[in-house]
Amino acid sequence: MMKKQLIMEKALELFAKQGFEATSVQQITEQCGISKGAFYLAFKSKDELILSLIDHFMMQFTSDLDCIVRDTEETNEVLYKFYYSNFSSFYKYSDFAKTFMKEQTHTFNEEFILKIHYYDSQLEKIILCMIERIYGKNLPVKLDIMYSIKGFTNIYSHLFLFSQVPFDLHQLAQSLVEKTELLAKHAKVPFLTEELYQNAKHPVTEEQQKEKILEIIDQKTDELKDDSIVQESFSLLKQQLHEPAFSPAIVKGLLENIRHHPNCQWITYLLQSYWKI
Repeated sequence: MMKKQLIMEKALELFAKQGFEATSVQQITEQCGISKGAFYLAFKSKDELILSLIDHFMMQFTSDLDCIVRDTEETNEVLYKFYYSNFSSFYKYSDFAKTFMKEQTHTFNEEFILKIHYYDSQLEKIILCMIERIYGKNLPVKLDIMYSIKGFTNIYSHLFLFSQVPFDLHQLAQSLVEKTELLAKHAKVPFLTEELYQNAKHPVTEEQQKEKILEIIDQKTDELKDDSIVQESFSLLKQQLHEPAFSPAIVKGLLENIRHHPNCQWITYLLQSYWKI
């Protein structure tokens, strides 16, 4: 197991038992069997570690939803699987979310806000892709439906944060599918236009997106040195980012080489989104 991953896993266990404030870097390093120097080579501080855990959760969450929208063969099952996966993931990490909200409000700094905006924009792309797949690209109220779906998931997620009562995720997903279907079929008056939506967004430039992707590719290339196919695919994909020369079919083939690797789902999603594949 890579040292950074080990630190994150052991820290998560301690945070769940003791909370963030009560857990020291010393305790984390003792749990990992490493020195403090090794910790600070991986993370500059405990706050950076916490932000990295949030990154890890959001990458997994977003890439899982993207796979559901892309890979579910039966269109009539996509919305249910989207909701069910969404709430299952939130339920799984609800203890971390509750502890974070209770203890870590001081980390709501600019970096944290930018991360939230970034992952929110990725989620919106996935939901819009799902809506277009289910209801067609010309649905007049698709942007309003997208915000309705976000609202459903946000509001109902509060049940896991503020209630100790167990919930039937299957019934919850079914209930929200029914509500979404009613809105999509009967809503006639759109509020959000494309122009209004674009003006309200927090844009990420194409160059910023490319820089982020190249940074992650370099990181994954270093982490996955033993997988020659992944290494070669990353090398060619990086080349394509700098100087596009390959056909879409070749790019799709290279993405297929990496998409099923458990450590490459997020970068696959980012590349697919960047090239609109």
